[in-house]
Amino acid sequence: MPEPAWVPALVCLADSGNDWTVYLDVVYLMFKKDFVETTPVFEGQRLRLKRHPMKDGREATFWHLVSEGDDERSRVPDEMRCERIRWPKPVIEKVPCTELKRWESKRGSETRVVIAFDDYSYVVVLAKRSGYFLPWTAYPVERKHRRAKLRKEWEEYQRKNTGAAT
Repeated sequence: MPEPAWVPALVCLADSGNDWTVYLDVVYLMFKKDFVETTPVFEGQRLRLKRHPMKDGREATFWHLVSEGDDERSRVPDEMRCERIRWPKPVIEKVPCTELKRWESKRGSETRVVIAFDDYSYVVVLAKRSGYFLPWTAYPVERKHRRAKLRKEWEEYQRKNTGAAT
């Protein structure tokens, strides 16, 4: 399934001369425009940023959106995440939308809000806090089994909260 028409164009590494330093600067400027210079709102509550640990003068939220890895200090930039840096804000602001699924999930003691394309090919995750949300991560979902797991999570949430999965 192709992405929705309202999703911005990809930001490609090739457009930065295949130079990762230049590319990360460009990607950061787009992140900054969407999340630092403006304050997006989700379900009536402001989005804030996880600023620390700062790395190369950039907020932790930025690194969670454009890189992968379990350890904060050794996350590795991911080209597919970087390409989609302009997607999280419109996805967040588009909820509710028939092209998106939205559900809550427990991660340890925290509640996370998961927003996924209808086919589960792209996901934005927000950490729910008292009175605000933190953009936590966003990524394309390439593996079928991961998409199936997300679908199952959404269906279980629907059953618990509405009595049926749709």
